[in-house]
Amino acid sequence: MITVHWVAALIALLFGAVQLAAQKGGGQHRLLGRIWILAMAVTALSSFGIHSFLPILGTFGPVHLLSVWILICLALSLIAARQRRIERHKRFTVGAYLGLVGAGLGALAPDRLIGGWLF
Repeated sequence: MITVHWVAALIALLFGAVQLAAQKGGGQHRLLGRIWILAMAVTALSSFGIHSFLPILGTFGPVHLLSVWILICLALSLIAARQRRIERHKRFTVGAYLGLVGAGLGALAPDRLIGGWLF
């Protein structure tokens, strides 16, 4: 599950960065956005199969609340895009991306699994 989680997170980080830098609108934006949303959803959903380093409820911890929020943001972003509420769409997608970046930085801490691998 950890491998699925970090591979999806890396894909989401890459495609999210491309989306932020690329022109908005057109077919390429929609295609990359669909890939990004799928990668973000897989990242968030796979987190529920990973035990928290700081459990609050069973194996779930604070980072799992972020995963729930990310799933909500993705849904609201899609709804906003379909309604052509572009500013709302942008706020939810950028916010979700920043949440991903924040979670990734937390995962790099030396006392965490990936941080331990790297450091």
